[in-house]
Amino acid sequence: MSGVIAVVEAGDSPVRAMLAAEALRQAARRASRALAVEVRTARGVLSPLPALPDADALLLVGEAAQPPAGHDALHAVRARIEEVLADAAGVLARAIPEALAEAPAASDAKRIVAITSCPTGIAHTFMAAEGLEQAAKALGHAIRVETQGSVGAQNALTPEEIAAADLVLIAADTQVDLSRFGAKRVFLSGTKPAINGGQALVARAFAEAQVQGGAAQAAAPATGKKQLSGPYKHLMTGVSYMLPFTVAGGLLIALSFALGGIYAYDDAHRDTLAGALFQIGGKAALALMVPALAGYIAYSIADRPGIAPGMIGGMIAAQLNAGFLGGIVAGFIAGYSVAWLNRALRLPRTLEGLKPVLILPVLGALITGLALIYVAGGPVAAALTAMTEFLRGMQGSSAIALGLIIGGMMAFDMGGPVNKAAYAFSTGLLASQVYSPMAAAMVAGMTPPLGLALAAFLFRDRFTAEEREAAPAAGVLGLAFISEGAIPFAAKDPLRVIPALVLGSAVAGAISMGVGAELHVPHGGVFVLPIPNAVSHLAGYVVALLAGTAVTAAALRVVKRPAALA
Repeated sequence: MSGVIAVVEAGDSPVRAMLAAEALRQAARRASRALAVEVRTARGVLSPLPALPDADALLLVGEAAQPPAGHDALHAVRARIEEVLADAAGVLARAIPEALAEAPAASDAKRIVAITSCPTGIAHTFMAAEGLEQAAKALGHAIRVETQGSVGAQNALTPEEIAAADLVLIAADTQVDLSRFGAKRVFLSGTKPAINGGQALVARAFAEAQVQGGAAQAAAPATGKKQLSGPYKHLMTGVSYMLPFTVAGGLLIALSFALGGIYAYDDAHRDTLAGALFQIGGKAALALMVPALAGYIAYSIADRPGIAPGMIGGMIAAQLNAGFLGGIVAGFIAGYSVAWLNRALRLPRTLEGLKPVLILPVLGALITGLALIYVAGGPVAAALTAMTEFLRGMQGSSAIALGLIIGGMMAFDMGGPVNKAAYAFSTGLLASQVYSPMAAAMVAGMTPPLGLALAAFLFRDRFTAEEREAAPAAGVLGLAFISEGAIPFAAKDPLRVIPALVLGSAVAGAISMGVGAELHVPHGGVFVLPIPNAVSHLAGYVVALLAGTAVTAAALRVVKRPAALA
């Protein structure tokens, strides 16, 4: 059996390097090839290379990757981390051209192009891509997958590939622009079916795909659950576009407080660096949170014509002190009103071009603004004020109860609808200066992968060799607040693993709320903890993380059967 040595140079992105290493391992297992992967980070080497005497190829991933000592004579192939995340099997095939033989040609073989995307653009995006690639190969079809991740589109589809495709498969939990796929057969789904049952999804896509006729189809996934999944998907699209504003604003405010103290926003600091950072983060970035949320909810519903009415509605919601709840309401009013206007208005062909740039934005903004000012804005603002005061006043058992709920939700489906609902709720409250739920959500989201990694290290007999090998990668993902690192473990034994994860995360969330920890930044995991004032009650927060991780590991020891008996 041909062997491959791979060296992944992490650079400034250790999480993506670990994901790339795991993608290579899975591709090698599918191809029945021996593979040893070493990940080099600024803090040292992860999973150092073992002896592999029969290795006949060397794969260097990352611009700075260098051959390991004693293997300079091997034929070396270089690749970028982005290439591995987009197509690990293809990169491995370049290292050993015969390693991944194509599936036998069949008379019914088809060409598929696909796009995967999730709200945070990290784990689910690439797991769905891998699931589709595996499924297409098993069914004898050719496939190219474009991943729309956290840094934009990777492995982008070309016009020639789209033109030659028999099927366009969109596996996304956010809005995807379908304008490229006019007159093609398109099937829309979420990421979970691609991860859990790729072959069934591909077969269903061929059976149920519909010809893409225009932008209106972009808002209606052909999953048979349009009424249930539509609003949630639109909300998650808005949240995904809102997050960069929230992250940038929160970090800049934290840095402002670190330099100028908690009063960096007052007139005395106006001409200082601290004051400038607060102006950028608090008065610009965070001020755009609600308009961005509303604008991209509307975009998800009505495509590009909905963006302007949605953002205008979001700005009005902010001015009415309706906060993120008002932004959500504004986004849905703008989106559905613009979508209705687009269908209802029939203009001569010569005037049709005025709809997206003049008629729909103006009428949509008018409807949304009037609805907020005269109907919805006041009640929503009152509801937000009541909720904000209630959350700020929570002490003792009531705060602990909320932490238990948020923590349990974060671990229940690890990036799924329940997780995202808790995360969206906590993130939205940042605009109202309520920071405790965000702290509980992040510590609870880190706990599942960290607890699994700890359990795999302490209780080795409860895990297979493959799971023990994947545990360090899960731990790194946990440190970065990527809950999806726990999914491969939970998928194999959900009835035992998920309750243990929920228990540990609930404990972490409860302790976080109980000690009054507040988090100003909605992402980043442990890497934001050293930033002054990013987290209040830091010692208690660290205790919450350690306690949740320990409870998760102990629960897994109790509920999981020995690997030999499982």
